[in-house]
Amino acid sequence: MRKLQTQGVHHITLTGADRQSAIDFWEGVLGMPFVFDQPNLDNPDEGHVYFDPGDGRLITVFTDETRKGTPDRTPTDPGCVHHLAFAVSQATFRQTVERLDERGIKHSGPKDRGFMDSIYFKDPLGLLIELASYRFEPPAGRTHAEVMIAAHRIRVARGDHHIDCNHLADAIEELVRRYQSSLSSDRAAKDPYSRT
Repeated sequence: MRKLQTQGVHHITLTGADRQSAIDFWEGVLGMPFVFDQPNLDNPDEGHVYFDPGDGRLITVFTDETRKGTPDRTPTDPGCVHHLAFAVSQATFRQTVERLDERGIKHSGPKDRGFMDSIYFKDPLGLLIELASYRFEPPAGRTHAEVMIAAHRIRVARGDHHIDCNHLADAIEELVRRYQSSLSSDRAAKDPYSRT
């Protein structure tokens, strides 16, 4: 028996209401360019609109001009989507409260997640959306996931409750040591100031 190895999210498709409400939210609020538009090939009564969330992947929405949305929270029963999270820069994150408030969009306020900052709000159809901003950049050639697993192992070894900035900093140092060569035979921390 062998796995079906995935290599990333290809796209996420949501059931929307009318076409313009999808465009207004995904592009008009979240800034995702509207990149493709065609009929739903499995249901000729629906449209299928596509948006780029910023990494070249796709968020797609099935639309129907007769469907009306409700702002009630979407179901969170087992098997249902709890929320979608999108990456934003720290510069954008620092503007999020102000920009949501100016539209009258209710939100959670900033949440400290130790390794990232988050804020939550609902789309016009009740789907919970998270805007998340990492508090770190991975070393060149490494991924956020590699930093996270290294930080997790450090956190567990120390018996700490959750990942925080000290775990991230130590994980980044570990990854640089592991994957970036140096001519030094001793790469331990030093104190050059004590020699003066």
